Amino acid sequence: MIKALGYAAKHSFSRLKPLEFERHEAGADEVEIDVLYCGVCHSDVHQAENDWGNTVYPCVPGHEIVGRVTNVGGSVSQHAVGDLVGVGCMIDSCQECSSCHAGEEQYCEGPNAFLATYNGPMKPAAMAKTGTNMYGRDNTYGGYSTSLTVKDKFVLKIPAALPVEAAAPILCAGVTTYSPLRHWKVKSGDKVGIVGLGGLGDMAVKLARAMGAEVTVFTTTKEKIAEAEKLGTRGVLQSDKDAMEALEAQFDFILSTIPEGHKVDPFIPLLKRDGSYVAVGALAQMPGYSNQQLIMGRKTLSGSSIGGIAETQEVLDFCAEHGVAPDIQIIPIQEINEAYKKVKSGDVRFRYVIDMASLKQEMADA
Repeated sequence: MIKALGYAAKHSFSRLKPLEFERHEAGADEVEIDVLYCGVCHSDVHQAENDWGNTVYPCVPGHEIVGRVTNVGGSVSQHAVGDLVGVGCMIDSCQECSSCHAGEEQYCEGPNAFLATYNGPMKPAAMAKTGTNMYGRDNTYGGYSTSLTVKDKFVLKIPAALPVEAAAPILCAGVTTYSPLRHWKVKSGDKVGIVGLGGLGDMAVKLARAMGAEVTVFTTTKEKIAEAEKLGTRGVLQSDKDAMEALEAQFDFILSTIPEGHKVDPFIPLLKRDGSYVAVGALAQMPGYSNQQLIMGRKTLSGSSIGGIAETQEVLDFCAEHGVAPDIQIIPIQEINEAYKKVKSGDVRFRYVIDMASLKQEMADA
């Protein structure tokens, strides 16, 4: 067994604190990873605070992980000791259903759906019954930790052209926005709206522009208009009725990155005939909308969940090729609770990334 240290929430109301635990050594098809960096996702905050009602404690968050391979199992051929690799939102799936066969593991139709990098399967009934975070022979603890052991099929290659620390958020924020842009075939010349300019919105703008789209950002915060313009896009306040009305029937595609439930009615009139409004940021219930607005323009209201393993590798390669990377701020693990407060309040203009050297030093000093 491998001694590990992580930062965990032990209750929905508690701060994240150090937690000692063990990882299992690599099996034949597994890879051991020394964690170097881990992004801080808004989903981490939701999960730690049990906003979705399915958290199993203690909960070690983190699913935007970059590290270096320290050991591989005997049947592993895609990764070698010393490789720079990434782990995103999933570490396993049933591998037998139609979604898995199609490379869409995020929609796994197995009895437990996919196995999340932390907090266990997406349908964690068995874990909830036992009251523990055990799944198989390991705790499903995430990347706010010193090490990780993962099946090689769910380990990604980090392109050399990407800044190591900036690669971490691409493994969630990147693929979560890239997947719908690709699925709805956004192309050069399309008019794309991005709702919200947080960690997801920042990546959505950069990816859509790299695909050649003309991008407009919709925000409720006046200060973010200037930020949108710095990204080479137009910014529109949702409260500006004249500006919103002037954009009716202008957009081929609108992507909502807001992490909470929100009204979609203001955006449906902005879609062209056959246009689509897709939400990726919110798992909460959304307020009602006018079905007439959809019917009269054959418009689509839809959602999208992260991306499959092949698609995650694709977005990493795309970002490396086009020079796309999130704006980040490196923090030590000891500042994670303050970072959570800023993520919750929306008082953050970048993606936090934890430097795990700070955790390893804490482990050495213990």
